[in-house]
Amino acid sequence: MTYSKTHPVVNPPKSKNLPLSLAVSFVIVLFLLIFQDTATVIPILGFHGVINNKNFVTQLEQGRMDYPQKDLEKFLEYLLTNDYWFLSSQDLYEILSNQNHRNSDLFVKKKPIMISFDDGYKTVYTNLLPILKRLEKKYDKKVKVVLFINPGALSKKGSINSPNLSCQELREGLQQGFFDIQSHGLNHKNLTRLSNKNLIKEILESQNQLRKCTHNLDPQQKVASHFAYPYGAYNQRVKKYVSKYYLSGYLYNNKLLNRTFLKNQYEIPRLTVNRQESVKNLIEKFDTTFDEKLLKLLDKKVSQEKIKPEE
Repeated sequence: MTYSKTHPVVNPPKSKNLPLSLAVSFVIVLFLLIFQDTATVIPILGFHGVINNKNFVTQLEQGRMDYPQKDLEKFLEYLLTNDYWFLSSQDLYEILSNQNHRNSDLFVKKKPIMISFDDGYKTVYTNLLPILKRLEKKYDKKVKVVLFINPGALSKKGSINSPNLSCQELREGLQQGFFDIQSHGLNHKNLTRLSNKNLIKEILESQNQLRKCTHNLDPQQKVASHFAYPYGAYNQRVKKYVSKYYLSGYLYNNKLLNRTFLKNQYEIPRLTVNRQESVKNLIEKFDTTFDEKLLKLLDKKVSQEKIKPEE
């Protein structure tokens, strides 16, 4: 078949707007990816005790889960200078459940993070609290930390050698706005191995004792409203009972929280932290804009400044 010269083949005209459309589409996709990374991924870090760097004997005795005081200060100062938003357990609950629109707006504009400490070691009071006060004075910003406490292990009044916090020390940090006090079970037992009766006792008595400790400081009963599973051990039965008394449950599985893939609020993941983890490696787990130059500058400043004991 041949075509007549009077009826030439006509190709469809090329759209002059095609490159512009592709560019706009690329910008939109890029924006959505950036927005999603900012709005959906929340690092929740799980620490334990805080080692005084000068006491090497204590380092050996307390084990690998405790973190050096100087490194922790440098880490927190990095977060402050990079405008991170230190979430309380209630902040995160409201974000996940979309109950607080004001927090949701902040969530888009700032970088959220949660810093948690398990088990209630006294070094959180003796070695961490002075750092929090010092950083607040320096930056006029408050670093709030979430404490998952076993009230059955709190030190008694007059106890001198106990490795654990006392109720009075918890109250002091709460009153000053640094501590968010939540439950870690009464006596840090593996809940999956308990009978229903003992399981209920562990999670309910923990809540009762923590609220009794802080009763006149916590009119809205935000204390012991959220729960971290001891050892990170849980199953459907444990979640069922925890959900009767608490608003959310935290794991200890060395994973980042991604809201897109979170099944429910009783399986909130946390990154595990031990003293073998350098500050640089810790930050690189969640901060895609990590600036090593800033970290080196902070390292130099922290080394030059003496951590003053609480007066």
